[in-house]
Amino acid sequence: VQLVESGGGLVQPGGSLRLSCAYSSSRFTLDFFVIAWFRQAPGKELEAVSCIDSRGDSTFAADSMKGRFTVSRTNAKNTVYLQMNSAKPEDTAVYYCAATRANVCGDKIKRDEYAYWGQGTQVTVSS
Repeated sequence: VQLVESGGGLVQPGGSLRLSCAYSSSRFTLDFFVIAWFRQAPGKELEAVSCIDSRGDSTFAADSMKGRFTVSRTNAKNTVYLQMNSAKPEDTAVYYCAATRANVCGDKIKRDEYAYWGQGTQVTVSS
């Protein structure tokens, strides 16, 4: 399983950015996996952002993200998206997507449950 994030960059506060996570595997299709987004800000611990299952049901780790972020997936294109709106400076981080063989997202998004990780994409929110 390989995951490749893209779409990061510099965005002004209040702006929008869409991150993509491209999935590939020689054995399994994307619909076997739950995909999560995590982020790590400079000097901080890795933080869960969101999770989406094969049916498109999603959860968010924090209420502060629910109204601003949207997660979606297109299994046919083997891609998961994280749409970030109303970006804030505190959203500055390296964003990672991760995959685990599961049918649904858990009550909590736990990094230890995800076996496959992308290399990350930098998001900087600054004027």
